[in-house]
Amino acid sequence: MKRPIGVTILAVLVGILALLAVLATLRWLGLVPWFGPGPAIRTVNIWAALMYGILAWIYIWLVQMLWRVDYQAWLFLAVISVFNLTLAFVELLQYSWEDVALSVVINGLILIYIMLPRTRRVFDESKPQGPVQELGMARK
Repeated sequence: MKRPIGVTILAVLVGILALLAVLATLRWLGLVPWFGPGPAIRTVNIWAALMYGILAWIYIWLVQMLWRVDYQAWLFLAVISVFNLTLAFVELLQYSWEDVALSVVINGLILIYIMLPRTRRVFDESKPQGPVQELGMARK
């Protein structure tokens, strides 16, 4: 299947989110200094580092699925974008707009783009048809 340029841009945007998650992982491990929101001194929080590390892994996995134009990538990207926007607005209770603006803008653009009819149609073409194909047992 030919991948549209918009899906390639989506993969790049999710790749940027993966890099931000890796950077946050390194920050919480105390390996990189903080720029922006966070503690004023270097601190180590293994739980936060683990959570951001898992998030980075998920984003990298999502980039691979988007690159293959997999229907499940579209569905998962919609769910995770809404989840990230929700968390960003919760962070606004503690931090300022400048601290969460990048996350809100990227996730908002991703959510708007994946909900466009043409984008949904591209991913619907790769949607498995019937229960046999979903299990990977279809005859070729």
